[in-house]
Amino acid sequence: MRKAVLHLKKSDPVMRGIIERIGPFKMQFGEPTFHSLAESIIYQQLNGRAALTIFNRFAALAGDPLTPAAILKLTPEQMRSVGLSKQKSSYLLDMAERAHRGELEFSRLSEMSEDEVIAHLTQVKGVGVWTAHMFLMFTLRRPNVLPVGDFGVRMAMYKHYLKKRATKNGTARGSVARKGKKTKPEKIRIVLPTPEQMEKIAKRWEPYRSIACWYLWQSLDLKTIG
Repeated sequence: MRKAVLHLKKSDPVMRGIIERIGPFKMQFGEPTFHSLAESIIYQQLNGRAALTIFNRFAALAGDPLTPAAILKLTPEQMRSVGLSKQKSSYLLDMAERAHRGELEFSRLSEMSEDEVIAHLTQVKGVGVWTAHMFLMFTLRRPNVLPVGDFGVRMAMYKHYLKKRATKNGTARGSVARKGKKTKPEKIRIVLPTPEQMEKIAKRWEPYRSIACWYLWQSLDLKTIG
């Protein structure tokens, strides 16, 4: 990834500052398997600790790694007993059934284009474009994915690329002195970037937008970046 990081630092001074503060690139990858997608579904809309607890309980029940055959043997009561909602249970069963019928083929994913991967995975109930983007980045290791629906990436883009510009344009101001007194600071209205704005900002990162997004996620946890 040295080549990717050098490209990002050279092509974008803002990203260069983020990279210098974060340090080495350390994205952790999974394997493009049924198990990985099932794990992604379980983790949806849960915080890390709660998701990990439920996933571990489910894996202990169904087996590790998770397989379509093992999930199809479970009853709704067994799935609820480990903390899975009725909705997520239905998603996992739908995915297992599709894989069992041969409609979902993980062995072919590495040969597909990004659009083909997204179309193939989103046939499963509960798998949207965001989940497909995460699968592309963290399991198929595609280097140029831009998840325009990801809140963290959008917030980081606002923070590093749009916030100062908004302040300069007068849309986000501090306290104002009037007759020797200061009024209360105006509330800053955060307007997250649109997909079109994100594409424009990320243009200079190509063909390594996935790596840039990893740095953006890390930057949200780093207090030294203002």
